[in-house]
Amino acid sequence: MLERTDTRFSVSATTRAARQGERAGVDYLFVTKDAFETMRTNGDVLEWAEYGGNLYGTPGAQVLPLIDAGHDVLLDIENEGAKQIKASHPEALLIFIRPPSLEELADRLAGRGDTSDEDMQRRLGAAEEQMGEAPDLYDHIIINDELAGAISRVLDILNKPAAAR
Repeated sequence: MLERTDTRFSVSATTRAARQGERAGVDYLFVTKDAFETMRTNGDVLEWAEYGGNLYGTPGAQVLPLIDAGHDVLLDIENEGAKQIKASHPEALLIFIRPPSLEELADRLAGRGDTSDEDMQRRLGAAEEQMGEAPDLYDHIIINDELAGAISRVLDILNKPAAAR
């Protein structure tokens, strides 16, 4: 999707450790809990949430200059963050990408090979809760049943005039 639009991706900050293959500054900004708390206290994050015992957030310094330059910016956030973004930026377009089912999500998580059974159960519980909240929070819901089709549906939304989204 990013290759087919002028949309930019926002790199989130997190207090969790990097997974194998993740690159600092590309996949996430890996920070200590104290550094994250300082960012949050100083208002340097546009949204934040705790997930799985770790903190995640979107640094304003990563996003605001891109918006000021006229770019759309993709944030990879969950419902708590989406609520904060909608409150502070009501013009934001919120699209929820959901799996076809919890069973399919469990298969995808298991296929990654880096998710413990305990973490998988926690993630599935969070996903079920977020999927239940999504219709009241997001402007659009896209079912990621097949990646190319899901990307196409998101692009269809993004290519509409802002007033028609």
